[in-house]
Amino acid sequence: MTNAVATVDALRAGTQLAIPFEYAAPVPEDRIDLRGIWSIFRRRIGTFLAVLMLVLLAGVIITLRQTPIYTARASVALKGTPPVAPPSLEEGGAPPSNPTDQYVDTQVAVISSDGMAEKVADALNLEARQDVRVAEASRPGMLARLFGSSGREARPRTGEERRLAAIDYAKRGLDVRRSGSTYALDIAVESEDPVEATRLANEYARQYALADLGDQQAQTRDANTLIAQRLDQLRARAQAETAAVQRYRIDNNLLSTTGTSLTEQEISTYNQQVATARAAAAEDQARLATARGQLRSGSEGDDVGEALGSPVIGSLRTQQAAIGARLADLTARYSAVHPDVVRARSELESVNRQIASEIDRVISNLAARARVSQQRLASLTGTLGQARGALAQNNRAMVDLKDLEQRAQTSQELYQSYLNRYKQLSAREGTEQPTATVLTNARVPDRPTTPNRVLNMALAIVLGTALGIAAAFTRELHFAGLTTAGDVAKKLHVRYLGLVPSVGSVTRTKETPASLIVNDPRSFFAESFRSLRASIRFAAGTEAKVIAITSALPGEGKTATAICLARSFALSGERTVLVDCDLRQQGVSRRLPGREGRPGLIEVLRGANTLDEALSKDFQTGLEVLPVVDAHDQSELLTGEEMDRLLATLRARFDAIILDTAPVLPIADARLMLDKADAKIFVVRWRSTPDHAVRAAFRQLSHERASVTGVVLTRVDLKKLSRFGLGDDVSYYDRYKSYYG
Repeated sequence: MTNAVATVDALRAGTQLAIPFEYAAPVPEDRIDLRGIWSIFRRRIGTFLAVLMLVLLAGVIITLRQTPIYTARASVALKGTPPVAPPSLEEGGAPPSNPTDQYVDTQVAVISSDGMAEKVADALNLEARQDVRVAEASRPGMLARLFGSSGREARPRTGEERRLAAIDYAKRGLDVRRSGSTYALDIAVESEDPVEATRLANEYARQYALADLGDQQAQTRDANTLIAQRLDQLRARAQAETAAVQRYRIDNNLLSTTGTSLTEQEISTYNQQVATARAAAAEDQARLATARGQLRSGSEGDDVGEALGSPVIGSLRTQQAAIGARLADLTARYSAVHPDVVRARSELESVNRQIASEIDRVISNLAARARVSQQRLASLTGTLGQARGALAQNNRAMVDLKDLEQRAQTSQELYQSYLNRYKQLSAREGTEQPTATVLTNARVPDRPTTPNRVLNMALAIVLGTALGIAAAFTRELHFAGLTTAGDVAKKLHVRYLGLVPSVGSVTRTKETPASLIVNDPRSFFAESFRSLRASIRFAAGTEAKVIAITSALPGEGKTATAICLARSFALSGERTVLVDCDLRQQGVSRRLPGREGRPGLIEVLRGANTLDEALSKDFQTGLEVLPVVDAHDQSELLTGEEMDRLLATLRARFDAIILDTAPVLPIADARLMLDKADAKIFVVRWRSTPDHAVRAAFRQLSHERASVTGVVLTRVDLKKLSRFGLGDDVSYYDRYKSYYG
């Protein structure tokens, strides 16, 4: 019957049924437990909100205490980089080339420079303004450098210091940046006075545009002056080196009008004459040799070439032919001694002698001509040799001449290039165009840029959220209490048996826990103890009758749990006895009044009274109670054989024996008393008792955790628990609490 009732109670407990501890421990997972993180955040929502509100309050205070700063913005557009000089006179008005990234960055540095700030300060006459001196004197770090240290109004000591103060004032709050990837530069100036910020921004834009054109004009003038000076030097140098070339030509007889020296011209002429003379000499010699050869071969000279061309010989030949014909005719008519024949033969011999004499004269002329040709050839050859010697000397002199000519040519070319550059710059002067123009002028800002209230609040919210989350998780990491079943398994490594809710979290009545379990048996409070009974039976077995209720520290709700558990057992029909074993506090005896004048536990252990005389009955539940009446210096009875005999008697008479023992840490007797029980139940106050205190209590036991049946969390606020332990057995209390109405 008892076992059947226990089983029914276990089934009624539903989700509160306990399982073996090795299965109760949470299974580790590789993925992030988002629900666990969310539950931590929910139970530390108070800390999070407190930190968030503090940071927001600090952000509001800081924002309100900040001095409003106004920002005025002007912009200038870059047209291009100006060339040093146009490539030609015709391109003197050519536009500048497109700006490069390096050029744009350089212009940003130019606007941010001290030189530009000085121009702005001069244009606005900042040096003479009293407010500028006062403003710069009040800046941290400026007072010691620029002003005196007296308590009176700070004034610059020298004019140079006043000028430095004006430059620093003009640069303060200046920010120059390139507008994206365009050729526009944004000039932003911050100031506490919006009008002052606008004035400075516009003046920076104007001075930059003017300074750019002025710089170009100054560069052109400086370049003209420099090139003119250099041009005079190069002109004199080119003239001197040209004169040196001419002197060297004259000194070394290298004069020429055709690009070659006179010696080279003479050699060319001599070569032609020698060739002609050599040909003529060879021709004359050949004619002479031919004529002599013909004469030596027996010729009478009539076939000699020169004779053939002689008119004298030709005339004589004609006479010879006529006389020969006449002689032949006479010889035919007359005898050989005929006078006409003799006279004719005499005339023919005379003509022949004349021809032979003329041929000899021709041969003599050929010989004379051959000798003359040879002499002329020899003379020309000698003259040519002398000319070639002079040419060799001239060639050696040409080496230095070439060097002088190259120097003169280089100087002339350099002079010509500078002359062209001077003409180009002269033509360009007065045609300079600005490479930057004011794109937009700054307008007086109507609202401050700092403090940015929206941004500050957004940053405060972000920072507060981050710090709040960090504080919440830090508190959770340092929190030593027990909140959920997972905490019991993870921190204590023992079985979780269940929880006991606080009365205020399940009902609005003012009843005590002991009366609530009787007066409202359908409440969740009563159900929790029925679940606890089932968990104990499953954990310790149905044969475990002696159940010891203890705690690590006082004030854990141990006695209330023992009373309510005993009443729950009694209401289920089991014969139950509640024994008050806390001799110091006597919690059960004090909470169940009406026992005055009756003996108690100690009297029974002494043998002064019987068990029946000491037992008192709870008529509402049928629970038997064995209180403590006199416990002075009787702790040895509680841990001795007398208690063993009493428990044996109780085991025979009752189905469930509930022992309310003293806390383990402060009372040593409780440790010995726990060894006498079949089930050892540790009561831990929810989110109050440190886990290290419970572990310290476990170490005091004979077998540490192995001897502990399980842990019960008491005084649990169900309204808060729903956001503390997602996945626990009562996490969904709001959904099923209607069953306990």
